[in-house]
Amino acid sequence: MRKRLLLAGALMLCLLPLFAGGSQEQVSAQDGPIEIFWWHAMGGKLGEKVDAIAAGFNSSQAVYKLIPVNKGSYAETMTAGIAAFRSGTQPHIMQVFEVGTGSMMAAGKAIVPVYELMKRTGQAFNSADYLSTVTGYYTDPKGNMLSMPFNSSTPILYYNKEAFKAAGLDPERPPKTWAEVEAYSKKLVASGAVKAGFTTAWPSWLMIENFSAWHDTPIGTKSNGFEGKDAEFTINNPLVVRHHENLAQWQKEGLFRYGGRQGNADALFSSGEVGMIFNSSAGYAGAKASCDFEFGTGMLPYYDDVKGAPRNSIIGGASLWVMGGHSEGEYKGVAQFLAYLSSPEVQADWHQFTGYLPITYAAYDLSKKQGFYQKNPGTETALLQMTLNAPTANSKGLRFGNFVQIRDVFNSAQESIFSGEKSAQEGLDEAVRQGNALLRKFEADNT
Repeated sequence: MRKRLLLAGALMLCLLPLFAGGSQEQVSAQDGPIEIFWWHAMGGKLGEKVDAIAAGFNSSQAVYKLIPVNKGSYAETMTAGIAAFRSGTQPHIMQVFEVGTGSMMAAGKAIVPVYELMKRTGQAFNSADYLSTVTGYYTDPKGNMLSMPFNSSTPILYYNKEAFKAAGLDPERPPKTWAEVEAYSKKLVASGAVKAGFTTAWPSWLMIENFSAWHDTPIGTKSNGFEGKDAEFTINNPLVVRHHENLAQWQKEGLFRYGGRQGNADALFSSGEVGMIFNSSAGYAGAKASCDFEFGTGMLPYYDDVKGAPRNSIIGGASLWVMGGHSEGEYKGVAQFLAYLSSPEVQADWHQFTGYLPITYAAYDLSKKQGFYQKNPGTETALLQMTLNAPTANSKGLRFGNFVQIRDVFNSAQESIFSGEKSAQEGLDEAVRQGNALLRKFEADNT
């Protein structure tokens, strides 16, 4: 998996020159419906749902035929996309993970910003209809939406209610602060109900990126990269250092157990080895399927002596980018599909089926009216957390080039800290140095 992520990062560096060389020829007219190609990275049940969405759109009108094509993982989808641009056969819509946003923006005329597409095709569109904490990740400094959010998630806390009961903890009251996480973990371990108090999936996304946003603290200059390419990382600040010192200490004491760079920690929670896990909200269905115990969800904890905390969490996942080089007739179909995808009924269904966030307030309201959150306790936690406060420049999201490789750098630093090889300050200082070097390389490759 690490090799695949590194490959994705390397591929991102190639986007601009390859996109610039892509064919700008218009597709010739065809008999029958106008075909719109959507390349995506959703497999299994998610892929089946994507097919169902396409079928729904196709049955709603007779002018266009949306053809979804699964291209494998995010990295494999990007590989296929680059090959397509070389041959001038690029799709109309391509799914790109959120950390690729900066690189996609650098692609220039190879992409058509969503707000421009909707305006020039005359499609009704109001960015205020969308969850600001979701769309903020995909907007330019002026607030214009560049791509359409699709599968968006945010990290939350999952906890084992049965282990809580065994430890004498209230199963309906998850910890709200990091001090409570420590106290709860000590009780859980002392009770013998679990071997460690908590773990985390995706440690960079959770314990650096979202941790900082939740505490209204930047991880980089220039509004986390939104205001220009020449940003520099600031994750070696006192707050992030303090938190990683605590994590390292809790690891020594057996309260925290490191579970790997990605989603590997899931097994520690589902097996009952740890009592709590910080993980993606999109993992709710997976937890329901793999845990043979009752679990609850809660918002991310915070340090209650930090001004401005808690703020709001930020998203992960991917968005849909409209690619250049197609006819105006085809773009009308793309715009019509994006409007269909954003409709309350389609979004509520996608949200309820997958566990991903709805991208509009109307879809959120519809899910409430349908009683979804009452019937499925814990599924609203992510939305309550995302909409807790209006996002600031520190909690809007991230906009850094080469961020796939940079996350790998952050993960390496965290591992060196958790293992005791380096102090928190040393590890994060080194991460900043290496991360800034990758930012400068991205700028040099995209000038």
